Amino acid sequence: MKRHEFLRGLHKATANRNYLEIGVNDGRSLKLSRVPSIAVDPAFKVVTEIRCDVHLVKATSDDFFARDNPLAHLKGGRHPLRNLRRGRAPFGYWRRTTLDLAFIDGMHLFEYALRDFINIEKHSDWSSVIVFDDMLPRSIDEAARDRHTNAWTGDVYKIIEILGRYRPDLVTVLVDTQPTGQLVVFGADHKNTVLKDKYDEIIAEFKVPDPQKVPEAVLERVKAVKPETLLEADFWRPLVRARGRSLSRSRGWEPLRSALEGLAVSR
Repeated sequence: MKRHEFLRGLHKATANRNYLEIGVNDGRSLKLSRVPSIAVDPAFKVVTEIRCDVHLVKATSDDFFARDNPLAHLKGGRHPLRNLRRGRAPFGYWRRTTLDLAFIDGMHLFEYALRDFINIEKHSDWSSVIVFDDMLPRSIDEAARDRHTNAWTGDVYKIIEILGRYRPDLVTVLVDTQPTGQLVVFGADHKNTVLKDKYDEIIAEFKVPDPQKVPEAVLERVKAVKPETLLEADFWRPLVRARGRSLSRSRGWEPLRSALEGLAVSR
């Protein structure tokens, strides 16, 4: 299954109410969205018809997330005085927007992808689904930090090990899509700051010169599941139902976490 076909399946399986995309390029993945969306790219060149309510942001993702209320387009931004359960909110009260589906396909260097994840997780919840593209390079040349091939994944595959080591609370599923695989992340926690706190430590260890020592398990896709296996798994309906009921992490996530254990790369 090709990556855009898999993404189309994720839009359906997640029943997402909103969508965030980092890395627009010509719009081939953005055109799959039918919900309020934000798409960020410093040099997008959309050449396909977009059929959703979209805010196209011509900026780097770092600059985008540094904005005041970056997800305002998704209907959860600043609100005036409103009655709350315990009195009235102060002027400028913030109602938090939670992302349902996010796709990271920006700069193909692991530190950029890591920062994108850190920023996206701040706006996510346990029911959010976060997808990394280009996680399974087909050769060492394709995984180089300095691009010298036509097809290029860069070294974003390192995110697999980084999340496995620093965020064992997450569930990550590596998916064997064509051409260069994807990683789907479940169980986001907007209160968790481990990756931000350890960012400099992570960069010091994982940022190394070419040629990259790509693990054989990555090159051979040893732990990657078939995309159909993930899309047809039986946890999607309970996830959507629990999200719709706004269940807490303990009531919503923990029962579903066990259902994902057989597919997970790391826990």
